[in-house]
Amino acid sequence: MRVLTMSDAELDKLEIIRDVDLERMPARAAAVVLGISERQVWRLLKRYRLQGAGGLISLKRGQPSNRKTPYNVRVAVMAVVRSNYADFGPTFAAEKLHELHDLSVSRETLRAWMIEDGLWQTRKKRRGRVHQPRYRRDCVGELIQIDGSDHRWFEARGPKCTLLVFIDDATSRLMHLQFVQTESTFAYYKATRTYLETFGKPIAFYSDKHAVFRVNKPGGANTDGLTQFGRALSDLNIEIICANSSQAKGRVERANRSLQDRLVKELRLAGICTMADGNAFLPGFMADYNARFAKLPANPKDLHRAMTDRDNLDDTFTWRVERTLSQALTLQYDKVLFILEPTEAAQSAIGKRVTVYDYPDGRLLIRYAEKNLPYRTFDKIRQVKETNVVENKRLGSLLDLIKQSQEANPLPTRTDKAPRRKDQSGHMFNVG
Repeated sequence: MRVLTMSDAELDKLEIIRDVDLERMPARAAAVVLGISERQVWRLLKRYRLQGAGGLISLKRGQPSNRKTPYNVRVAVMAVVRSNYADFGPTFAAEKLHELHDLSVSRETLRAWMIEDGLWQTRKKRRGRVHQPRYRRDCVGELIQIDGSDHRWFEARGPKCTLLVFIDDATSRLMHLQFVQTESTFAYYKATRTYLETFGKPIAFYSDKHAVFRVNKPGGANTDGLTQFGRALSDLNIEIICANSSQAKGRVERANRSLQDRLVKELRLAGICTMADGNAFLPGFMADYNARFAKLPANPKDLHRAMTDRDNLDDTFTWRVERTLSQALTLQYDKVLFILEPTEAAQSAIGKRVTVYDYPDGRLLIRYAEKNLPYRTFDKIRQVKETNVVENKRLGSLLDLIKQSQEANPLPTRTDKAPRRKDQSGHMFNVG
């Protein structure tokens, strides 16, 4: 018994030709239904009567297509892919073949070739755990997802660093990218300030539970329970929302994966190996990326709010801490003792909480009741490790010896003995 395999169209054709053979339908009507000529209907009827249902199966089945790409073209294309784009996805590789090698091949054809040669996996093999999608927000600026991606962006050509990514939830548009040394408060201060000066204030930022955004240790929280970054956003009337899982902020996570693929290879092709050159390259990359992948918002309204005169970004993006001013007009911050000048404003603040403003560029101010309090720093005299017992007549020579030792080994600067926070300029404090 022979088993025939027929497509749905061939089965429909069999039913109609059978009706013609049994004289239940005229050939002219069958031609209209099948969309062929009446003469072709008679040919099909003749084949049906001689070969049965098998006579209606297409003779092209199992044969190569007349439009199949020549084998020598396939060999040439795959040779270029193996040597230059072995770790590229089919879509990205097809773009580069067209742009840089003048080889035009469709992404689906290239996908099939790469699967056959073991350079790519089918979606079924790459499929992981299923997570239900969340609807996008309606408007641009309603929710901005932010994240830091620590990766070998310059591969072996440069240092490992972090890319800060700001992406709009409504459109999947890259709003801001910036290479930094590490994911820190001052790095986010700088990137967020650039974002606000470019687009204005969004309604909310959506992040993970990194310590920059969320107080993870109850004992380390400020009195208001906010991190320094959270306090800065609160001053600007911008909400910070922390996602419960990486899948919850899936759009920025998927963008990170795309960037770790596309951006790394674009940087490689451009020969970029430093963060400075990388940051200069990013605006052009973002424009090309958004032109390819950004979506239209459901609502064209832009919810970014304009900056106002009340939004003092210099004072907002600072590290702020409170200290109680002692009776001696002193306070300690970052392992340094500060002595305030005995002004009327300083004396009125004795026993009260004053605020230390530590700026990213290294400046430091002490304020009380919106007034800057002048200060100087005080370093404790280095104590001798072992007490020297010496006669009075030899005291002068001992002091000279100690002086020479101190001149040869001076006290460390502030940068040496109390390193600044990451991404903050090292310096000696300036008198406020």
